[in-house]
Amino acid sequence: MPNENELFSAVDALLESVAQDDLPPPAERKRLREAAGLSQAQIATALEARREAVGNWEAGRTEPRPPKRAAYARLLEGLAARFPAPAAEAPPAAAPAGPDAFTRATAVPPAPGPAQPTAAAGTPAPVPACAKAATSHRLPAKKATAKAVPVSADDRFANGPLGVLDGDGTLYCVGGLILDCPAKTIPALVDWTLSEAQLGAPRLHPSGKDADPLIVLTAAAAERLGLPLELEDRRGLRLPEDHKVVKQLARAKWQLTRRGFGPWARLYRPVEAGRRQCVQLAVLPWGALDSRSWGSTDQLAPADIARVLGTYAARVITPRGSTAVSGLEAMTALRPPTRAVQDEATGSWVSGAMPGSLTEAVDPAPVEAPDEHPAAAALYPRGHQRTPAEVLDEEAYEWIRDPQLLTDVECERAFAVGIDVNTAFLAAANRLVVGLSGPVHVKAPAFDKKTPGSWLVDLSGIELDPRMPNPFTPHGVQPEGPAWYATPTVAYAQELIDTYRLPKQIRPLEGWIRTAAGPYLDPWYKRISEAYKTTMADLGVTSDLTEAEFLAAVEQHKATDPALAAVLSAIKSTVKGGIGKLRERPKSIRHKLGERWPALERPTWRPDIRAAVISAARVNMHRKVLKTALAAQKGPAPSGHLMLDHDALLPIAVLSDCAVYLSDGPNPLDFLPRTTDGKPAPGSFRLGVSPGMVKHEGTQELLWAVQMLDEGHNPARHIKGTDATLDGE
Repeated sequence: MPNENELFSAVDALLESVAQDDLPPPAERKRLREAAGLSQAQIATALEARREAVGNWEAGRTEPRPPKRAAYARLLEGLAARFPAPAAEAPPAAAPAGPDAFTRATAVPPAPGPAQPTAAAGTPAPVPACAKAATSHRLPAKKATAKAVPVSADDRFANGPLGVLDGDGTLYCVGGLILDCPAKTIPALVDWTLSEAQLGAPRLHPSGKDADPLIVLTAAAAERLGLPLELEDRRGLRLPEDHKVVKQLARAKWQLTRRGFGPWARLYRPVEAGRRQCVQLAVLPWGALDSRSWGSTDQLAPADIARVLGTYAARVITPRGSTAVSGLEAMTALRPPTRAVQDEATGSWVSGAMPGSLTEAVDPAPVEAPDEHPAAAALYPRGHQRTPAEVLDEEAYEWIRDPQLLTDVECERAFAVGIDVNTAFLAAANRLVVGLSGPVHVKAPAFDKKTPGSWLVDLSGIELDPRMPNPFTPHGVQPEGPAWYATPTVAYAQELIDTYRLPKQIRPLEGWIRTAAGPYLDPWYKRISEAYKTTMADLGVTSDLTEAEFLAAVEQHKATDPALAAVLSAIKSTVKGGIGKLRERPKSIRHKLGERWPALERPTWRPDIRAAVISAARVNMHRKVLKTALAAQKGPAPSGHLMLDHDALLPIAVLSDCAVYLSDGPNPLDFLPRTTDGKPAPGSFRLGVSPGMVKHEGTQELLWAVQMLDEGHNPARHIKGTDATLDGE
C-alpha cells in the first residue's frame, strides 16, 4: 500500500500536469499580484526565477515552463480566491483546453498577401503561434536597436529567417518574437528547427533556393548544448572528429560540410521528396561575428542580436558565414546558375542553364590566375616574381605624392581633409559587363571596350601630371612597358586619348577575352545598394539633405543607433568581402603550389570579374580626381597632354576609396569646386549618400600630413585618427 507522502506526490504530479494550461490571461496575473501587494521580485524569489521572467509572464511575452509553471498556477489560484475580479472586470472565458490554449489567446495569424518591402518596415508583422511545443510571444520594440523587420508572409517561415538561442532555451527571433526551444543537444536542436520552429526565408529569385534557417548560439547556449566555449584547434577553427557533439550528429545521420563544425557550421541530410533538410549554426563564442564587420554585435543582448541579423537578412541575405561568404552567396541567390526547362523530347522538366548567370566553373587565363593556381604554377618556377607583362595586377589604389611636388600654395593651407567614396566597389559593379564564359586567347586583337577580358598593352606612353596618381597601376606610378589590364582600364586609357587628344594609340599585343558577357552583378548591386541607402536613411542620412545637413548627419550617424550602425558596417563588408571571394586563395596549410583547392570548383571563382570590378573602381576614382582638378584650375582644359596648371586641385594621397586633399578649411565644402551658380562641378566629387558619392572621412592638420608623406606613410590610412584597415575600410 502506498503511504500518504507517495499519494500526495502522485496527486501533486497530476495537478502539475493538469495545470500546464490553467493560467489566467497575462493582464489578470498582474492584477492578482498587485491586489495582493506583492512585487515581481518577491514572486521571482519564491519560484526561484528571475524578476524579468515574472515581468515577461505578466506581459505575455513568455510563458513559465515546468516545474515553475505549476507552482505559478497554484499561486495565482490562491490569489484569485482571495482577490476575485469585480464582475465588470472579470477576465474573458478561457480558451478551449489543449496544448496551445494560451498561445492561441494572443496569437494573430499572418496577413495574406506578399511580404511588405523592408524599407517600409517600421513595426513587426503579426506572427502565428509556433506549432506544437513551441510557445511564441513578442517583445516590445526597444530604442537604440535596429528597427524590427516583418517576418515572412510565407507560412513555412512564419517566424522569420533566424533565431538567437540563449542558455535557458529561449530563442529570440526577428520582430521581437520569442520561442521556447526544448532541445538540449545539437541533433535535437536541428530536428526541432526543421520540424517546429518555422524559420527560413523565401528565395530571392524564382529559380533560386529558399534560405535555410539560421540558429545563432550564445555562449550560454553553446555550453548547454555540449560545445566548448573555445576551440582548441585555433588554426582549423573546428571541433575534432572525435568530439562528442560530432559523434552525436553522425549517429543522427546529420552531415557536415567540408568546413566541419566551426564558427559557422552547416548541418544537412540528403534532399527527401524535393525538400531540403539543412540548418546553419553560428557559434558566437567562437567568433562567428567578426568585429571588423559586425562591430560589437556579439556583445549585445540576444534579442538585439536577432534584430541586427534579422535586419541584415531582410535587406541582404540570411548570413551563411562571414560577410564575405554572404556577399558571394547573395550573387548566386540573385542570379542562380540553373532554371527549370522543359525537355522537348519527353515533355518533362529538367535543369538547364540560366541565361546571364555563371553556370559552371571555368579556369582563368594564366595571367589572371594567382601564383598558387595550376595554370600559373605550370609556367613559372617556385619563387618567381611575375612581371606586369606576365600577370594581371588590377588592385585598389595605394598612392602618396612625392612631398617634393607639393606647391607653395598647397603648403600654405592649414588642413588635410579626407573624402571617402561610398561603397566604391559596389558603385563600380553597377552596369559593369563581365565575362560569363571561359577565356579565349587571341593575338594582336583590336580593342573593344564592350568585350570583357584581359589585354596585354603598352600604356607607358600616356603621360600624366606627376602630382596625381597614374590610373594604370595600383601604386599610381607610370607603367614602364607592356602590362596586362582588365577591360575597364584599357577603356579609360582610350577615353583619355580621345578626350584630350593624346598622341597615343591602343594596340594590344595579346588578349584573353570572353565571348559570352553580361551585367552579371546588376541584381547584386541593386539589392545591396538599396540595403545601404535604407540603412543610412534609418540612421538619419537621407538623399534629400543639403550638403551641410548631410555632413552633419554623417558626423553622428553611427551614434544614432549602434545596432543599425552594425548592420551598416556588415553591408559595407559584404561588398568588399564578396568581391574578394571571387579570387579566394587556398586556406589549407597542407596546400602545395600548383594543386587545386575547393574554391576553384564553384562557378563564382572568377578572378577576372574581381579584376574588372577593382579596375572600374580605380578608374572611377581617377576620373573624379581629374575632373575635380580641371574644375578647380583657372586655365582651360589641356589638349594633347595631361599636364595641369599650377593651381589645379590635386590629392596628396589615395587609399582605395579615400582621397586626401589640402584645404584652407576642415570641411570638404571648403575645397570641393563649384560652378558659378554654386552647384558641384560636373564630374567632380559630390557629397551625398548614394554609392559613388562621397562623405567626409576625417581631417588633420597640414603638418601632420606632410610628416606622414616624409616618412613614407599614407595619410589616407590614418586621416580618421585610426588605421582604416583596422576599421574594416
